[in-house]
Amino acid sequence: MNLFSSSRFRNSEHGGSGVKLFFLLILLGAMIFGAVKVVPIYVNNYQMQDAIESEARFAIGNRLAAKDIRDNVWKKVTEIGIPAQQDDLKVTASQGTVQISLDYTVPVDLLVYKFTLDFHDHADNHSI
Repeated sequence: MNLFSSSRFRNSEHGGSGVKLFFLLILLGAMIFGAVKVVPIYVNNYQMQDAIESEARFAIGNRLAAKDIRDNVWKKVTEIGIPAQQDDLKVTASQGTVQISLDYTVPVDLLVYKFTLDFHDHADNHSI
């Protein structure tokens, strides 16, 4: 009789691992979904920050006016697909100093949770 009771006990726990696996797969899927939604936004911001720093670095050597710098940066904004407005881009260039800043927000929709990411890209360069 002891043999039957131990096998019956094992059979009652048999479905527990399937439920744990199901919840683990749901959690893993949610993490992948979140990463697919958020990581490209941060990659785009990194590219934009790099473009702004490069533009600020080379603008003095190329003797670009503020309007030309603004046009170059705005071209990169549209190329990358940053959701910014023209007013969000500030460019100041005077006597060997260039300052570029871009403030924008990106809405993120994770189906069950919505939030916005705020980015404040900035670069400046001073002549030596």
